[in-house]
Amino acid sequence: MSKGDKVEVLDFWASPFCGRVKIALEEKGVNHVHSEEDLFGAKSELLLKSNPIHQKVPVLLHNGKPISESAIIVSYIDEVWSSKSLLPSSAYDRAQARFWTDYIDKKVFETGRSIWASNGEEREVGTRDFIEILKHLEEALGEKNYFGGDAFGYLDIIAIPHSAWFLAYEKLGGFKVADHAPKISAWVKRSLQRESVSKVLPDPEKVYQFVLHFRKMSGLD
Repeated sequence: MSKGDKVEVLDFWASPFCGRVKIALEEKGVNHVHSEEDLFGAKSELLLKSNPIHQKVPVLLHNGKPISESAIIVSYIDEVWSSKSLLPSSAYDRAQARFWTDYIDKKVFETGRSIWASNGEEREVGTRDFIEILKHLEEALGEKNYFGGDAFGYLDIIAIPHSAWFLAYEKLGGFKVADHAPKISAWVKRSLQRESVSKVLPDPEKVYQFVLHFRKMSGLD
C-alpha cells in the first residue's frame, strides 16, 4: 500500500474489540491514529455515518472508506498489509482459527458481562460458565506458545484484548484465572511481553474501576 495511506480507528479505550484492531495495525507496522468515541454521550457524526447499521466501534477508516466488525477488520488488515501474514498458511488451520474466533465472539464478552453486570445467582452462573469457556480455550491452546503455534498470530490478536477484563471478572466473580486455566494465564503473560500488545491494552485495574462505575450507574451497587 502507499505510504500516503490514511488509517484511522474509531475507538473506545476499554473495548477489547477495538484492541484487536489496534494490535493488528501495530503488528503490521501500519501508521494510524485513533479517535476516542463517547459511547455514553453523543456518538460522533463520523461514527454514525461510518457504521450506520450498528453504530458501534471499532470502525477502521482506510483512506476514508469504513470497515466495521473487529474480526472482519483484522482480516482486512491482514489482506491489505500482506507482508507478514497473521492467519496460518494452511486452509485447515485458517478454518480452525475462524471457528475459535466465532466461539470467542459469541461467548467470552457476553459471559463476562453476566459476571460484572449482575448479582446473586446470575453472577454465580456466569462465573461457572466463564470458567468453562476458559477451559475450552485452554484445550485449543494446548502446549503451544500461542494459538497459532510458535508465532503470535490472528487468533491471539482476537483473544488477547479480552484479558484486560479478566481482573474485573475475577474480583466480582471470586475466582482466579490462573487457578482454573494456568496455560491461558501463562499465554496472557507471554503475549503481554509483545510491544504491540502491551502498548495497546488498557490497565486491568482501570478497566475494573470502569466496571464498578458502570455498575453504580446501572443501580447494581
